[in-house]
Amino acid sequence: MKNLDEVIKFHGHICPGLVLGYRVAMLALKELGERAKDEEIVAIVENNSCAVDAVQVLTGCTFGKGNLLFKDYGKQVYTFIKRPLGESLRISVKWESPQETEKEKEMWERYSKGEHSEEVLKVVHERKTRKIDSILNATDEELFDIKRGMIEPPAEAKIYPSVRCSKCGEKVMKSRARVKQGRLLCIPCYEKGK
Repeated sequence: MKNLDEVIKFHGHICPGLVLGYRVAMLALKELGERAKDEEIVAIVENNSCAVDAVQVLTGCTFGKGNLLFKDYGKQVYTFIKRPLGESLRISVKWESPQETEKEKEMWERYSKGEHSEEVLKVVHERKTRKIDSILNATDEELFDIKRGMIEPPAEAKIYPSVRCSKCGEKVMKSRARVKQGRLLCIPCYEKGK
């Protein structure tokens, strides 16, 4: 089993979002079993935050295998489905970040505007460390609303042949190609013609 150090190595740095994803993935594996070698587990993520990197590394749910589905809802919600029966786990983050001081708010504002002075970075990194420690030391019940149930698993990933776009010449999955005036086009070329 991969650990937090491997998740950090994959992501490139440690941050509160990554650690939340680590905790989500560890809970999913505890409830549903081993890391997916193929498509035994499906993850449906409702955001594209740092947390999703931890979900990929730990659970084996990836875009490439087709068992990581992204729904762009901007919610910190992660649903895991175990094949073939559809045993599911819906994890919603309820954790609240520790209260910020006025100084931390000011330094974050300066950091957000591009200031990376030693003074600003010191406060920002201390704040991130406090958040990370809070996440790592909380119980699952303090971090998450957890719902167990049964869900019909989505269809397994399909492999489609590629065709060449008759405008740009690039290969496109046949199921994603569009037809315009009798020509097969990739979506960007199809949309440019409107």
